[in-house]
Amino acid sequence: MLEPPELGPRLRDRRQAKGLTLEGLATASGVSRSMLSQVERGEANPTFATLWNLTQALGLNLDDLVTTEPVVDDAPVVVLDRAATPRLDGGDGGAVLWLLAPADRVGDVEWYELCLAPGARLVSQPHTEGTNEHATVLDGAISVTAGYGAVDVELGGTARYAADVPHQIANPFDEPARVLLVVLGSETP
Repeated sequence: MLEPPELGPRLRDRRQAKGLTLEGLATASGVSRSMLSQVERGEANPTFATLWNLTQALGLNLDDLVTTEPVVDDAPVVVLDRAATPRLDGGDGGAVLWLLAPADRVGDVEWYELCLAPGARLVSQPHTEGTNEHATVLDGAISVTAGYGAVDVELGGTARYAADVPHQIANPFDEPARVLLVVLGSETP
């Protein structure tokens, strides 16, 4: 298995370059000083929300922390290997998101590969008003709940639903599931 990029040292370097103490970044980001210290030392795996809050407080794009290869603007094709693709744990240990979109597109158009172990689920709070998600099942099957509606989606099927309400993607089945998840922000036509 390929190793994910080391976020802790990058985060520490960016914080220090901005002249911020741990306490200063904790206050600016809303992330506790203890959690921030653990992330910088590589002792904690931050959630997407934590990374988002930290990059916003530092005035960075998420790409600034997670991209390991320099992007060459004049290259006809830029390839990121799996280790350079940001991995986000969904919280319960059985859900893993791979951020496939450039991190600077977060909030506009995002796409992820979501892997769910049997029994795992990815629970989300409401996104910005008008946000929608599209979950296409590439392997296995899933159950999607948005607001008060719930539906099972089989291999090859796509669930389209409002994501500005509490929602979740779950795998209540016996086989692992793999999903292409596209999030369309409210500003996206």
